[in-house]
Amino acid sequence: MRTLVFVLLLGTGLHGAAAVTHSMKYFYTASSGVPNFPEFVTVGMVDDVQMVHYDSNTKRAEPKQDWMSRVTADDPQYLERETQNFMGSQQAFKVNIEIAKQRFNQTGGVHIVQWMYGCEWDDVTGEVNGFMQYGYDGEDFISFDLKMLTWIAPKQQAVITKHKWDEDNAQTARYKEYLTKECIDWVKKYVDYGRRSLLRTERPSVSLLQKTPSSPVSCHASGFYPDRATLIWRKDGEELHEDVELGEILPNHDGTFQTSADLKPSASEDWGKYECVFQLSGVEDIVTKLDKAAIRSNEKNSVVIPIIVAVVVLALVVVAALGFVLYKKNKAKRPPSPVSNPEVMEQLNPQA
Repeated sequence: MRTLVFVLLLGTGLHGAAAVTHSMKYFYTASSGVPNFPEFVTVGMVDDVQMVHYDSNTKRAEPKQDWMSRVTADDPQYLERETQNFMGSQQAFKVNIEIAKQRFNQTGGVHIVQWMYGCEWDDVTGEVNGFMQYGYDGEDFISFDLKMLTWIAPKQQAVITKHKWDEDNAQTARYKEYLTKECIDWVKKYVDYGRRSLLRTERPSVSLLQKTPSSPVSCHASGFYPDRATLIWRKDGEELHEDVELGEILPNHDGTFQTSADLKPSASEDWGKYECVFQLSGVEDIVTKLDKAAIRSNEKNSVVIPIIVAVVVLALVVVAALGFVLYKKNKAKRPPSPVSNPEVMEQLNPQA
């Protein structure tokens, strides 16, 4: 691995969900052997929008949205407490990435540990969901099943951790309490703080793109918000599934989103029967007829259609070989990120 691009698992499990579903996610990434990249990074997100960032270079929790000033105004110690929490996690992760390497019989090289946790809340139905997942070197390591209140270990190296955590009933109860109540309270609070930004809707621009006359026609929608949108192709008013390839919803640099849907129309058919439809809750459908004259082509230079990708998925979800952080019962305005516990390193040590 020559380079490393920090991953934000944007939109996991949310694409296609109703616009009333809100979420909070935290991503912790620790690395070793990666030049020119912080050895520890934390990113907090609300509704897939980054709101706080910390890394081992700056050693400061930094707000990433203007509306976060309301959080700090109500709680002046918020950023300082977050900074201390992240610094504690940084030290635990540094130790536990070495423990992970021992479990996998590794020495040098590039290695990545990630932890993702968070929750979702539907503000109409009241339904809640929580998740906590770990990964090592880009593969699933262990995850928490909130419904069954047990840990799932797809890797043999994680079995020792699974047994320890499954037997810790008090810890399991704390995680359930955090993911289903405390985390949800913070989602509601953040959504209220960022209401003007997070609850807005923006319509995209829609373009028809094609590399060559024999290439699929790409319907590209960019500039929409929020990301819970769909893009489909229809023929004679009926949604198409065959000969259609749907792209992922990706972030733009300005906080909006983009996506695409590729169609392989038959050369012998009337292209006027086809239309691309962009759908977003609260916004009137945008219907774009398949018109050859409206297609932008890059045939002359044989260049692949340019689509800006702001975030690259580096690893799936995140690892249990790092220090596990115990959630303490919150005081009135304590930030939602957990507090590092030095006992974790002993707990995860395979010799313990």
